[in-house]
Amino acid sequence: MQSSTVVPTTYSRTNPFQAKVLKNVNLNGAGSNKETRHLELSLKGSDLSYVPGDCLGIIPENDPELVASLLEEMKWDAELSVSVNKQGDTLPLKEALARHFEITLLTKKIIQQAAELSENEELQKLVSDENLNQLKEYIDGRDLLDLLRDFGPWKASAQEIVSLLRKMPPRLYSIASSITANPEEVHLTIGAVRYTAHGRKRKGVCSVLCAERLQEGDTLPVFIQQNKHFNLPESPDKDIIMVGPGTGIAPFRSFIQERAVNAASGRSWLFFGDQHSASDFLYQNELEKYQKDGVLTRLEVAFSRDSAEKVYVQHKMLENSKELFEWLNNGAYFYVCGDKQYMAKDVHNALINVIEKEGSMTREAAEAYLNDMQEQGRYQRDVY
Repeated sequence: MQSSTVVPTTYSRTNPFQAKVLKNVNLNGAGSNKETRHLELSLKGSDLSYVPGDCLGIIPENDPELVASLLEEMKWDAELSVSVNKQGDTLPLKEALARHFEITLLTKKIIQQAAELSENEELQKLVSDENLNQLKEYIDGRDLLDLLRDFGPWKASAQEIVSLLRKMPPRLYSIASSITANPEEVHLTIGAVRYTAHGRKRKGVCSVLCAERLQEGDTLPVFIQQNKHFNLPESPDKDIIMVGPGTGIAPFRSFIQERAVNAASGRSWLFFGDQHSASDFLYQNELEKYQKDGVLTRLEVAFSRDSAEKVYVQHKMLENSKELFEWLNNGAYFYVCGDKQYMAKDVHNALINVIEKEGSMTREAAEAYLNDMQEQGRYQRDVY
């Protein structure tokens, strides 16, 4: 008799693991303008593993209220069966809109194809070649519901409309834990995205799912995404400098946990910032304990709304420029995580200023110094 071998399941982007929610808490205190969720998920039975710096992919579901508004706007039958891919797989319309399609973002292509399903003159004008800038402007901050409301009546079936849509893309988050310190678990730090645009309240698909609808005991479809360009130094005796304001703290929590477990001899220096110290100092107790225990050598914080002058992490870098340059010259690794649009640029410029000033170099020489660091893998960024 042949023995049947059980092939282990490999969980991936196309076959995510259903991770059970162990903990879901708001890290911000009373009076904060923000809501940052700390999420702990179980990886038990998944065989999934990760290293500090990696990301967790989540395949989210759309807001049921938004789905209901779409069905109502178009007078669609929620149970109508629609095809969701080229293979002809079908789902009830309500489920397809909730789980399969991206309905909160528009693209040029979607609007151009939608124009063929409507006789609305304004829409025809919007997609004409000479109005490319107006089209870009329209897309910004609007979603499928806006499009359907703004340019009806539609002579299209539900199937024709959903065929325009893109598949729901996974959302990637920097992992905020070390698997060595938390076996079979993965932690995340997620800032809930909420804003008003074009007269409607908008919500981040995945962040608000985590903030409003995800309870302990629920499951979330996840996979591990490696991040080969954002890792701890191979040698634990190297010094590390970490700049992670707001949710940018996430991967550094994993770095610090990992180095605590491995009793790394290298020094570590964290720059953290947010709005108010009283309500927005994420992981304050943990970080202060790490500092007390000597795992975290230095902790610099910048709370922008606690003083008349706004103070950010880059200001704290400049204040400590002498020590910062000594660490860099001594071979320290420098990491930045968080907002790409402003913070990462400001930190990059502050870093060049520090090198220029403390190294008594020209601007060009300071930039070359930083480029060398980058080539050696000593200047790493995880920005979004």
